[in-house]
Amino acid sequence: MNDRIKHLRFLIVETALFVAASLVHAGILVSGFEHARAIVAEGVIGAVLAIGLLTCLIRPRHAAGAALSVQAFALLGTLVGAFTISVGVGPQTRGDVAFHALLLLVLPAGILAAWKAWRQRRAG
Repeated sequence: MNDRIKHLRFLIVETALFVAASLVHAGILVSGFEHARAIVAEGVIGAVLAIGLLTCLIRPRHAAGAALSVQAFALLGTLVGAFTISVGVGPQTRGDVAFHALLLLVLPAGILAAWKAWRQRRAG
């Protein structure tokens, strides 16, 4: 499969996950899981991933670097979120724990794919 298509697929899924999580914490998709700080954090990460997705579409030559950068940012934010859950500051639902666990699988896979493509592109 084309590396650019891989980046697009990962970024579409990741963006959708973060936007959906933000909407859940806003009480728009599901009520009862509202959390103001999570809305903002997940919304910002979703927006950054969406910008990376647009960059991959508009600037195909920069797709690997863009995908690598925005997914690394998303992973950092996810690790912060997982930490807040573990210390009792962030949302404490099973859904939040499962969501972060899923992200800790998906994001590194996307980063690895982007890293390989980026290194291959740099090698010529």
